[in-house]
Amino acid sequence: MAQTKLQRRAKIKKRIRKVVKGTPERPRLSVYRSNKEIYAQIIDDVNGKTLVSASSRDKDIASSKGTKSEIAALVGKAIAEKAVKAGISKISFDRNGYLYHGRVKALADGAREGGLDF
Repeated sequence: MAQTKLQRRAKIKKRIRKVVKGTPERPRLSVYRSNKEIYAQIIDDVNGKTLVSASSRDKDIASSKGTKSEIAALVGKAIAEKAVKAGISKISFDRNGYLYHGRVKALADGAREGGLDF
C-alpha cells in the first residue's frame, strides 16, 4: 500500500535519528520546513535543551524579500552567527526526514558560510 508524504517522512526521520545524536560537544542542528516558513534549532539531546534557534519569522529575516530558498539561506547564516556567539562551531545536521534539496540545502549552505562545521 502506498504511504502518504507524512508517513514517508516519519519513517525517514526515525531512521536518521537512530544515527544523529546531539551531544554537548557536537549538538544537533534540526530543521523544520513548513509550506511558508523554515525553522532551525541547535539542540543538546543529552541535557534536552535547545541552545540556539532561528527562523524565517524572526524580525530581521521576515522583513527581507526574496524566494523561500534565499530566506532559508539567511536563516542558516543567522543560526550560525548565534551559534558562534554561543561558542558552538561543530554540529551534526538533522534534515528531519526532508530531502537534502532546495530550502534544506540552502539553509545548510548558509550555516556553513556562517562558520559552522558539519
